[in-house]
This record gives sequence, structure tokens and C-alpha cells, in this order.
Amino acid sequence: MYDYNQLRSNLAWLQHKFPFIKCNVIGKSVLEKNIYELRIGSGEKVIHYNAAFHANEWITSFVLMKWISQLLHFQNIETFNTIQLSLVPMVNPDGVELVSKGLVAAQGLYNVEEMNEYNKDFCRWKANIRGVDLNKQYPANWQQYKEAVYCTTPYYRDYPGEEPLTEPESIAMRKLVENNYFESVFSLHTQGKEFYWGYCGYEPPHSKVLADEFERVSGYKGIQYTNSHAGFRDWFICQYRKPGFTLELGKGINPLPMSQFTEIYEQTTPILNASLYM
Repeated sequence: MYDYNQLRSNLAWLQHKFPFIKCNVIGKSVLEKNIYELRIGSGEKVIHYNAAFHANEWITSFVLMKWISQLLHFQNIETFNTIQLSLVPMVNPDGVELVSKGLVAAQGLYNVEEMNEYNKDFCRWKANIRGVDLNKQYPANWQQYKEAVYCTTPYYRDYPGEEPLTEPESIAMRKLVENNYFESVFSLHTQGKEFYWGYCGYEPPHSKVLADEFERVSGYKGIQYTNSHAGFRDWFICQYRKPGFTLELGKGINPLPMSQFTEIYEQTTPILNASLYM
């Protein structure tokens, strides 16, 4: 699987190969791991991409890193004079390490066994190391979600915390957005071979134009509304009235196996490539 150490190694290699790349630390995880942002380009139009909000969706980090590596190798350098890319390839490094390494990743500091219903296999874990779902932490009908959700204490998935934005990882992502003028955001998740592009009618009209094109180039189904709240993309659309997309990559049971990577990558890159020019 693609883990935190591989991410750091890939980031170092990219910086060595392409010195014009900026690699920023936008915050720390609960266990003090760096949350990295790659910043590429100098244009006024800034597009943001993120991956691995959910721990067992680590394959999304690999997709995003391979995409940017391929883009840097083969894209005309002048492209980055007109746009600027912000990428956070692993929002939830502690969770990814828990899925990868098991109980030792918690360092004895958090009772992840209890939160995982004493299952020794952490492959279904989505939350951060404290058992908070980082993609249910945002003030977009958060209270409505909190009142409806089945879990009321920290858990391996879906628990939104005691209030919005309690976790350092979700706070770091909020600050990143607030300190920038992102034209649009793309969150990579798994699974479903579909993408979501609206939120409670707050999305701008041209979001549909983008969605129609992404649907055309990828074969993924575009869905305007879902009965979901408190997510990063939900909050971005609600707060800024700009396009936001959640891409649900692949099909199956999370974590999707690496054997699906090539297919997932080939289906996802047309959307990511199209996002640069719309």
C-alpha cells in the first residue's frame, strides 16, 4: 500500500527533480506527522486537490502523486504560468499508518482497539487516530449530521466529533482554504465510480458545465445532490459558492486493492486533466 513514508520519499524526489515546486507543511496530525501541501505554478487561477481524508482510502494519495508527477514530466511548463495547483496528498497520515501498520501506529496513546470493536485488522478504519471522521468535521449542516449519525463516541468511521473543527488535520485544511482564493476544489475518495458536484443549491451554475464534461471524459456518473453533510467539499461550496467535487474512485470494498490502481488511474486522470482548462 501507499503509506506516509512513501509519500515523503516521493515528495523529496519531486522537489529534487523539479526545484520550482514548493512543498509546504500546512499543519500537523494528532501524532505530529507533517501534513504536506505541494504548490506548483504562478498563475492567478488556483485549483486545489486533496486525497486520503479517510485512512483506508490511501490509494487516492498514490493516484494524486502519480498524476502530478506525470503532469510535471509531460506538460508544457508554460501551463504553470497561467494556473497554480495546490495539492494535499495525504490529509490523514496517522490513519493511513494505522491501516498500514496496525496497532503499533497508535503509539499506545489512543484506544484504537475499542474504537475498532476489538478487530485486530484496521483495514476498515476511516477516521483519524482519535476516532474522528475528518470529512465530517466541517460547518455545513454539521449539527444535522451529528443528530442523525448512529455513533455518539469516537469510532473507526463516521463520528463527527463533539463540535466542528476539533481535529488538527481538519483545522489545517480549513486554514489552507481561508488563506487562499481557490477557484475550485477536488477531493479524492473511494469508491463508487461516481462524483458529487452540488450541495444544497449553493453550487454556482457553471458547476454543471464542469460536471457534464467530467462525466463525458471519464465515464463516471455525476451526481448533483446526496444526503450528506459536514464534508470538506460541502463546506467549501456552502462557504464560497464555488465549484467543488468529490471523486469516488474505483468500485468495491475499501480499501481497494493495488491491483485496481491502473484502472482507477486511467479513469481518474481525464477528470484531473480537464480540471486544468475549465
